[in-house]
Amino acid sequence: MTVDGAPPRVTRRRVRTRARLLDAAFTVFAAKGFGRVSIEEVCEAAGFSRGAFYSNFATLDELFFALYRDRADLIARQVADALALDRPDLDVTASVDRVTDVLLLDVDWLLVKTDFLVHAARDPAVADALLDHRARLRQAIADRLFRAHGHTPVPAVLGGVDGAAHAVVAAYDGVTTQLLLDKDVDRARAWLKQLLTALLTDGSTPFG
Repeated sequence: MTVDGAPPRVTRRRVRTRARLLDAAFTVFAAKGFGRVSIEEVCEAAGFSRGAFYSNFATLDELFFALYRDRADLIARQVADALALDRPDLDVTASVDRVTDVLLLDVDWLLVKTDFLVHAARDPAVADALLDHRARLRQAIADRLFRAHGHTPVPAVLGGVDGAAHAVVAAYDGVTTQLLLDKDVDRARAWLKQLLTALLTDGSTPFG
């Protein structure tokens, strides 16, 4: 806070510094793993001093959290924007094609995300952030499915739109786990399209 109680002004230079630190951290975390990276390594990769780091982040955990949040928000926006282009009756195949075409399927991101998942399993505060992101991602999918109420059937076994949204995210998790092992992005994207189409087009009862 400043002397008059107003929050400090965020300058363009500080915004650029923060962005460079996040980009550098992403590269270093993906290469070595979160638990094996020091603040000095992040600073060196970004071309900054420790002072620049501490003017933006209090700890390496805070930087890791910010990095995950930025990337996770990007994915949620990608999904929501792709689904927003649909007609009311929901063309499932076209929707799946749009979502999987824009969805971030990147091995380095998946390595960082997996580190964050392991970190979250041991830290309730981090787990809450991860659960919040996943809930928002599922909600974006469920909202779109609900808007198609009465037009497009959902497999009864999925138990309605919320169950379908959980199934979609679970399918993404499974495909990305395989991607971590075989590193074949094109194959993962094609398999995700097939899996999501099969999940969402085999029902006989309307949504709701």
